[in-house]
Amino acid sequence: MGGPKIQPGSEVVMHCSIMLEDGTMAENTFDDEPVRFVMGDGALAQRLERALYGLKAGEEESLKIGPENAFGAHDPESVVDRPRSEFPDEMNVKVGQIIEFSQPDGDEVLGAILEVDDEIVKVDFNHPIAGHTIQFRIKVLEVSAPEEVDEE
Repeated sequence: MGGPKIQPGSEVVMHCSIMLEDGTMAENTFDDEPVRFVMGDGALAQRLERALYGLKAGEEESLKIGPENAFGAHDPESVVDRPRSEFPDEMNVKVGQIIEFSQPDGDEVLGAILEVDDEIVKVDFNHPIAGHTIQFRIKVLEVSAPEEVDEE
């Protein structure tokens, strides 16, 4: 197969699926629109990007990837108790909700609500797939060579 290989800065169009070890499908584009991104732009987890390097259009891969090389281990320190008073009274906080929180640096981070009582809300800031071994399946549809940058 000819054509450029995936490398840093390549634009990639592909189908992918991420299945958890229990058979739960976390992501699947094979029956939908493919994903399009530039290697290194943050659209795909850096650890998953590594599995793509060197592939060309038309190639398929299916990889079993442990948590350390996928979305990381589940970090107990990322599960925190927040005072219920930090949440507006009109916000009906429920177990299972995903809420966006502002970081001190202005970045936004998602947290999953694990427990709620009158005093404390337990929030998990781990990636939802952290701690899971995944089956990562990809089919590369297009690869564009990285753009040349003119330095003037």
